[in-house]
Amino acid sequence: MAYDTFNEPVFDRNTVFQNVRRRAWITVAAPVVVCLYLVYTWFAFGVPQLLSKAQPERAAILATDSVAYKVHVTKLLRRDIMEVSIEGERRATYEINQLPDWVEVEGTNAFVDLGEGYSVAITGKVMEFDVPDYGVIKVTATNSGVNTELPSGPVPEWLRDNPKKFDARPTLDRRVQVTRTKIEVHNYFGGWENFWFPFTSELHGMPFSQLWAIALSNERLDPAQSNMSYIMHEFLDNPDWQHGEVFIALFETIMMAVLGTLTAAFFGLPLAFLAARNFTPSKILRFGTRRLFDFLRGIDMLIWSLIFIRAFGLGPLTGALAIAFTDTGSLGKLFSEALENIDNKQVEGVRATGASQLQRYRFGVIPQILPVFVSQVLYYLESNTRSATVIGALGAGGIGLMLVETMKTSRDWENTSYIIILTIVVVIIMDQTSSWLRRKLIEGK
Repeated sequence: MAYDTFNEPVFDRNTVFQNVRRRAWITVAAPVVVCLYLVYTWFAFGVPQLLSKAQPERAAILATDSVAYKVHVTKLLRRDIMEVSIEGERRATYEINQLPDWVEVEGTNAFVDLGEGYSVAITGKVMEFDVPDYGVIKVTATNSGVNTELPSGPVPEWLRDNPKKFDARPTLDRRVQVTRTKIEVHNYFGGWENFWFPFTSELHGMPFSQLWAIALSNERLDPAQSNMSYIMHEFLDNPDWQHGEVFIALFETIMMAVLGTLTAAFFGLPLAFLAARNFTPSKILRFGTRRLFDFLRGIDMLIWSLIFIRAFGLGPLTGALAIAFTDTGSLGKLFSEALENIDNKQVEGVRATGASQLQRYRFGVIPQILPVFVSQVLYYLESNTRSATVIGALGAGGIGLMLVETMKTSRDWENTSYIIILTIVVVIIMDQTSSWLRRKLIEGK
């Protein structure tokens, strides 16, 4: 757009055409560039190979295991015995007079009613699996493997049969396996079994009202301790869920985050004065301090954790040191930028009263950067609670190490869900607590 001598706009056709061509080029080129980039990343990151190797059925099984438990009906062929247990645990094995109503055991034979027409009959080394709309599958365990007799017709996808092992899972909550050493039936139920008390505890299966009545009763279950103490002891020492150890590990994770963040804040604030242009005239000192911040925060927290694990061994101290080193660089940089943007009039006012250098910092500088200091420290504390979990998984201890241990086997996937939920709850509590502290310390509410 051009202007005449009277500052009036004059229509310029060439300028308008140039703007139109430029906008049209951007409109056409931008989507093309984005599409090319997405196509490149699709093949560069090996997405087709990942999709070909994906096992959605495995993900469905793990999701089911995280919110449900299974009862195992197992025929041990070498010892010729029948066992019914929760999650296959010996300490959670049913007695013969405590069997579920859907299991019938006669000597070393059994009949299992899996519901909806599914049933399993175990006689000697022979298992007969009755599947609705398919027929009866007969599997015989032999000294060399298994011998399977299937109904006529195509073999369904949920059935895997080879000479060494038979495995059938027609639904997510029903599974049958046969090898030369055992016949095993899995029946799934919703919930976390034995979560409150172990299977062998006399408190197992009691409703909350009965537990409350026992806690208030003067008649002690254990003469050595009160009923309330006994109930808490049975809960915390649950061998299946290990509540006591989980809570201690969670406390270690929180302490790791708190110690690392406070240490970083303690060292980051004085170093920030050395990096601030208006507090340190020496360019060499400022340059060296700023490069120190870059060095500390340039190395990722996980790398620092591995370095300290090699130097000091496993333990929460390595995690706290890793957090402290990384956040000293990050907080120091943020504090130095806040110091460079303070209002010098307030500092000059304190100087006019004859205050010393330390007093000018205390009454003229700190009140101005206090909101930034508190806000950033609380934010990093909240973030480091999550980071401490990841660091702990590498060997620094805490809840992260327990999380990795439960993920090693699919059998403990419900324990993994339990730890993840506890971690999320702690993060939510830290977020609410930090928001409350900000309002108290900064806004005065």
